[in-house]
Amino acid sequence: MKNLKYLLILLIATTFSGCNVYNFTGTGKIDAKTFQVNFFQNNADLVEPGIDRQFTLALQDIIMGQTNLNLVSNGGDLVYEGEIVDYRTTPMTATADSDLKAAQNRLTIRVQVRFTNKKKETDDFEKSFEFYYDFAGSGLPTGAILNEALKVIFERITQDIFNESLAKW
Repeated sequence: MKNLKYLLILLIATTFSGCNVYNFTGTGKIDAKTFQVNFFQNNADLVEPGIDRQFTLALQDIIMGQTNLNLVSNGGDLVYEGEIVDYRTTPMTATADSDLKAAQNRLTIRVQVRFTNKKKETDDFEKSFEFYYDFAGSGLPTGAILNEALKVIFERITQDIFNESLAKW
């Protein structure tokens, strides 16, 4: 019985010691120690003030929250940079009224990202990430509607960027 206990402990120890390649967030073994997120300028035709700063902070937050990397302002091992290239509201469905009002609108944001991994250049990429938020046609993308839309859109886009750059399942 005592030998079985030691065997079980040894089995558990070797099983978990072999798992150092992955962590629970799905990031593979990362040689980098630091990352930087440069300011994502809003270059969309329609400019909503402040979303550039909000997006930049949201991207920093997700990386800090899901990795042990340290945020630096320059010289990072991993560098995220880019710009907001599209911010638009489009009608999705019309009402039955003869006024041709939209029953539902969609706010779409697209971000162009350039990712550089100074430790592993084969991971570098430049890619667009886009997501949307649908809201009632009677509403406008301001106030509470805009805040909720940005929360949903930025959560999805930043998670997609994280997955593309660091999640190596």
